[in-house]
Amino acid sequence: MFPNAIWEQEKIGTVRESFFANQVSAVHDIKVSSQGYFLVDENYIFEVGGKNKGFKQIKDMPNSYVVADDIEIGSGNKIPLWLFGFLY
Repeated sequence: MFPNAIWEQEKIGTVRESFFANQVSAVHDIKVSSQGYFLVDENYIFEVGGKNKGFKQIKDMPNSYVVADDIEIGSGNKIPLWLFGFLY
């Protein structure tokens, strides 16, 4: 793992979620959601995780997406985490 200015030993899930929230909040309204990780613009639900993150937690929810780290391209409602870096 890479050195981190905030934590001696970072938790990758926290790093992923922080990156997503930081990038999206620059141009959209974002809140922590009771269903999924984040609610964006009161309409879209996002789960954030690694490449194996599935849709189990959000499978029956409209406008729901998985944001996955360690993938190069997305498919369907699975979006690579790195793409959100272009929002800032």
